[in-house]
Amino acid sequence: MIVAVIGIDEVTTPFVTADWWRVHGWALAITFAIPVVATIVSGRWLRVFRKRAKAAGDDVEGRRLRRLTTVVGLLSGAIIVVAWFVFVLVLLDAVNVNIAPILASAGIAGIALGFGAQTLVRDTISGLFIFLEGQFDVGDIVDLTTSTGTVSGTIEALSLRITSVRQFDGSVSIIPNGTITITNNRTRGWGRAVVDVRVGLTEDADRVREVMLDLFHELEEEPPLKEWLRQPPQVLGVTQLTDIAQVIRAVAETQPTHRIDAERLLRERIVARLAERGILMPSITTPAPPPRS
Repeated sequence: MIVAVIGIDEVTTPFVTADWWRVHGWALAITFAIPVVATIVSGRWLRVFRKRAKAAGDDVEGRRLRRLTTVVGLLSGAIIVVAWFVFVLVLLDAVNVNIAPILASAGIAGIALGFGAQTLVRDTISGLFIFLEGQFDVGDIVDLTTSTGTVSGTIEALSLRITSVRQFDGSVSIIPNGTITITNNRTRGWGRAVVDVRVGLTEDADRVREVMLDLFHELEEEPPLKEWLRQPPQVLGVTQLTDIAQVIRAVAETQPTHRIDAERLLRERIVARLAERGILMPSITTPAPPPRS
């Protein structure tokens, strides 16, 4: 009775014999070698593709490479799962396990997933739409707003269920796709560097503008800013007045992955140039901490 319940037929000869290996050995070896080789090869290829995607630029070729890396990751994962499943079925059949109930249970498992694993289904469907709509790919820099907060960093891996994000401090966040509510992709189209400069209230805003424009004209042909900028920087003018300073804003359209880099470089060069021309920048005074009791 127990044998019938678990689906194992009555066996009259031992499994591990010369005849058993002669009948089932090649099938087991081939079905085992395929997932092993697929796992090793796909792992190496994925590392290569991810490295190239991380170093890719913001042009059409870089975008295509990041998309290709995402497709390769999804397809390799699906192939590996199917290959190992086939090997398990062949192994069970070789040891006289009736696999018909296992195959028939696939439909029952699907129904169980629909009723009892809503979270898994939600994550998988969300991941499918993320991939089909191209919301982000491996190597993209994103801000992902989830039900528990915002995660910022570079996409390292994308599957139908989860997304792996490498944050700036090096930590990796694993995010279920179903929890992502808003996606801000920083590697699409273009970015805008915004630099606010504080100068004294007594300084001539027109003179400050001229000094900054002269500097920007020089920087247009200097690397690496030459490769980062899509359009020359512009000075918008005074955007804010405080008790001790006037805030002058400069903006520049940049390659999306170099927006922060362009802001840092522009800020450094602007401060240095204003100091050379004798333009005063008010100091920020920090109030003294209260005395300890």
